Parts: sequence; C-alpha cells; structure tokens
Amino acid sequence: MPSQMNAALPDGLEIGGYRILRKIASGGFSVVYLARDAEGISYAIKEYLPATLVTRKPGELRPVVAPEHLNTYRNGLKCFFEEGRALARILHPNVVRVVNFLRANDTVYLVMAHEEGRTLQDLVLRRRANATGQVIAERHIRRIFHLVMNGLREVHANRLLHLDIKPANVYLRLDASPMLLDFGAARQTLSLDAPKLFPMYTPGFAAPELYRRGMTLGPWTDVYGLGATMLACMVGQPPQAADQRQVSDRIDEMLDRARDHYAEELVDTVDWCLSLDPMDRPQSVFALQKTLRASSRSRSEREDDGRTALGGLSRFVDTVVDVLGRRRRDPVAHAADS
Repeated sequence: MPSQMNAALPDGLEIGGYRILRKIASGGFSVVYLARDAEGISYAIKEYLPATLVTRKPGELRPVVAPEHLNTYRNGLKCFFEEGRALARILHPNVVRVVNFLRANDTVYLVMAHEEGRTLQDLVLRRRANATGQVIAERHIRRIFHLVMNGLREVHANRLLHLDIKPANVYLRLDASPMLLDFGAARQTLSLDAPKLFPMYTPGFAAPELYRRGMTLGPWTDVYGLGATMLACMVGQPPQAADQRQVSDRIDEMLDRARDHYAEELVDTVDWCLSLDPMDRPQSVFALQKTLRASSRSRSEREDDGRTALGGLSRFVDTVVDVLGRRRRDPVAHAADS
C-alpha cells in the first residue's frame, strides 16, 4: 500500500463545525485527524485522500487531481461517501461508530466517535519484545476475535466488506473491548451492481483474490484477514504475503511455531482461514465462529478432565499420606496390616 506523502490539513482549521486539533494517523488512502466540536466533544475525522491519485502541498486545502485520474478519483469519492452512509447505519459496539459525513475542500470526510485505547498492533509489538511463549494469551485471542467477528457479521449483514483486517485496524478500548477500524479498503460491496474501485491491500493480511482484478470477493475474503491477524497475534509478525505464498508457500513454518504454544484446534482453524483457495476457507464469519466455539469447548472439557484426574490423584496421595501417618502413630496397627 502506498504511503501518504500529501500534506495534512493545518491544526485549528474548522470543517463543518469541527475544529481540527492534530493529525493522528495516515495511510495510502486517507488521513485521520483528532477534532472537537463546539461542545468540546472529541471525534476522529477521516479525510478521503488517495495518495496515488492526488497531490496536496503544505498550506493547501483542496487536493489536486491529475486529469487522467479524475474519473477514478470521483468514483472512489462516491464509494467513500456511500460507505460512510452505510456505516452510519451500523450500531454495534465492535464497529467504529460513524456519526456524520460531509463534503468540503473537493473531498469527503467521515466523522467518527473517538475513544481512548490502543491498536492490537501496538499490543503485539509490545508483547513480542518480551515473549518467550505466547505473544498474546490464547484466552485473550479467543475473546478479542469472538467480539471482532460479532462486529464483522453486522458489517456483512449490511452488504459491506472490510477488506483490510489487520492488527492496526483492531482498536482496543481501555476496557480491552475491540472495535473494527478503517473501512477505507471497502470499495467493493456484496452487490454486483455497486460501483467498484480496486481496493488497496496490506501484504500478509490480504487474501490472494485481492491481488487480481476480476476475482469474486466475499465474506471469505475477510475470513482470510481474520486468520492472518490471529496468526500475527500468536507469532508476533505478519504472515507471508499471499502472492509470495503462491510461488513458495512457507506459512506452515509460522503455523508450526504457533503450535508450540497454542491449542492445536485453534492453529488448525487459523490454517483453514488462510487457505489460498477462497472456496477452501470458512464461507462466512458465523461458520468460523462456530468452529472456534467448538474448539474452545473441547479444550475446556479436556482441562476439566485434567483437573478431575488431578483431583483424583491428589485425593489418592492424601489417602496414602494419611495411612502412612497412622501407621507411624500406631505400630500395632502397622504390624497387623503387615
């Protein structure tokens, strides 16, 4: 994905009743600002600014679009606006809340609720520096991604795809609840007659069908991103890029590293998500969740059986210790037992 080389809007600028405080993030497709309204409420404002199509110098407000890119830019602008309209209808605790969308400076801005926290990528980078076993504990991975998938199911139910699921786009609030961020890559809807703009992708997390035009995209495309993101949480680094895997697939090496520290069923499920053939993956987020819940129950039952067996062994040991103690206290009884 290309980096954002264009100048950000100046601090203090007012757009549609929101005053920009500072830039907080940027990517090849957009720039995100921290802003505040007249009542002092903070928001994150995302500006449509595709780096490959426009230029903007310091002090300028409007992006400059080359004539040969104008049609593509306008098509993307329309998709971005319609996407904002669709996301504004989604009210789910695990999906970023779009509260407004507006046009200004020949582009479009999405106004989103701003919450304190950090990205899953920040957590992975912090944990992997000191990890000797699990980078992120398995119970946390299962909990985080169960909630992420709840949100993603709602997105898919609204005929949208995310298409850029990765640790940097999973935001953890202060209470550790996750929220899906940055739908900037979601140019393609599930509707065949929707406008299409070939999506940008993040190597390592993008499904192979995102690398080629004309491929059918669907929930299974986001499932690949979920699997890649879970694997990154286990091994502390992005998986091998899908286009490289099609030449020389080394993903099994990373999966084997994960198997050293995580339940076999969980790693097998991640492996399933990362199938290069879209039809070999779970075809819906619900199917993936069902498998993860089953593997979680299986693991829990084994742990319960282990605790039961350990408890039985402990009671046996206690009985033996008690008998030996009584023998030491009662030599007559000890002789009679002999």
